[in-house]
Amino acid sequence: VQLVESGGGLVQPGGSLRLSCAASGFTFSNYLMRWHRQPPGKGRELVATATSTGGRTYSSDSVKGRFTISRDNVKNTVHLQMNNLKPEDTAVYYCNAVHAYGTSQYWGQGTQVTVSS
Repeated sequence: VQLVESGGGLVQPGGSLRLSCAASGFTFSNYLMRWHRQPPGKGRELVATATSTGGRTYSSDSVKGRFTISRDNVKNTVHLQMNNLKPEDTAVYYCNAVHAYGTSQYWGQGTQVTVSS
């Protein structure tokens, strides 16, 4: 099983980044997909969720209207489009797969996003 994130980096406030997570080794369409983040010195927080079909998505209040999660069940990928980035969005972003019945979950290794001028 692998979840491999990419797309992180350094961006100026107001800029955009698109994170990607490539999944392999499990039946992708049976899993909710989530993005979490962990700011420096703080705990991990849930940022966004896409249901197994992608038919419904949810975002935390702190990113609502700026971040969009999407998934492609053919390519086994999930993305997080991040617009109007703020310094407080600086964190390590993690991709997470949760089985629809909650029987298993997997984590990626994380990708660093730094928002700074």
